[in-house]
Amino acid sequence: MYRGLFCILLFSYGIGSGVAQTTSSRQKALEEQRIRLKNEIQQINTLLFSSKKTRKNVVTEVEDLQVKLSVREELIRVTNAQVNYLTRKINLNERTISEQRKELEVLREDYAKMIQNAYASKSLQNRLMFLFSSENFQQAYKRIQYLKQYTRYRRKQGIAIAEKTQLLQQLNTTLLEEKEKKQQLVQENKAVQEQLRKERNEQQGLIKRLRQKERSLALQISKKEQEARAIDKEIDRLIKEAIAASNRAAGKKGEKTFELTPEAKLLAANFEANKGRLPWPLEKGVVVQRFGKQQHPVVKTTTIQSNGVTIATSPSSTVRAVFEGEVMSVVSFKGSNPSVLIRHGNYITVYKNLGKLYVKKGDKVKAKDPIGEVFTNQQTGKTEIQFSIFNNIKVLNPQGWLYQM
Repeated sequence: MYRGLFCILLFSYGIGSGVAQTTSSRQKALEEQRIRLKNEIQQINTLLFSSKKTRKNVVTEVEDLQVKLSVREELIRVTNAQVNYLTRKINLNERTISEQRKELEVLREDYAKMIQNAYASKSLQNRLMFLFSSENFQQAYKRIQYLKQYTRYRRKQGIAIAEKTQLLQQLNTTLLEEKEKKQQLVQENKAVQEQLRKERNEQQGLIKRLRQKERSLALQISKKEQEARAIDKEIDRLIKEAIAASNRAAGKKGEKTFELTPEAKLLAANFEANKGRLPWPLEKGVVVQRFGKQQHPVVKTTTIQSNGVTIATSPSSTVRAVFEGEVMSVVSFKGSNPSVLIRHGNYITVYKNLGKLYVKKGDKVKAKDPIGEVFTNQQTGKTEIQFSIFNNIKVLNPQGWLYQM
């Protein structure tokens, strides 16, 4: 009976440990995400709001505030998730402590009975009588083994009590730490929510100033979208031309996929193998526009289509290649700043809105090699680069390729 009870306690503790490890892993992931978001807000303040007093473009202010609001909302969501996990973990630990105390009490009671029984029969005379009263030698041998096993089990019970006492102490310490961490997160979240409220009110005030100009803003956005589509169309044409040229060199036809040499196949395979680990095209920056179709942050009735991600950075920042390859084209489209296309086998990375160029068509580059400098718009104060990735003619979401985007 005692041995069965001991096994059940060990089994229960094993299950609890497994649950705790899973919860701890999830809590660690949330904490890392929370720290990244806090760092991102710091970068947003540095890159987007350091020159706030000198700006005159209200649209820029609203757009930048929207970027910060989105990150703050995500920070609040992650912190709430942490608090919820801690709440569940605290409740679990409190139940575990209560159960462990009950089990420890049972162990102590059983152990006390064993000690009493052992004390009552501890004399050598009683033990000898117990042995000599055996009916035969085999029974005497079994009784000797029983006495040895009983002594060993009593020692194990003592060890189990000590271990369970230590476990309870650890659980109590952990519980206090978790309650303190939860309180800290709750207070921090309140401060973030208050800041979010202030910034949202500030943004709403700016939007009210823009409502009278909404129609003209919609026309401006539409014009920008047309310019962006024209650049995208030119990039699409250049990629198709490059595909056709590679296929002609290989004696084949087509403009949808590159005909690759063995070296180009290896380069493409290495590029694909680094998915999610590619360096950013800038040393520091924050994403101010994500990939795909989305609602404009200022004029809600207008949608925009982005074939990449737009990253804001500080003035005079260097643009760098995200992987080794060859400069396929340098596009200087009328009314826009230069763009650089770098080929990596059947993958192509595109870097738009450069103010200065450090490379030309045919140049070989390695990862993190400088290829130019980001253009700074003096009217809006924005220093931004648009970055895209293509697989043949298919445009991909850079978020899944760049490290921790």
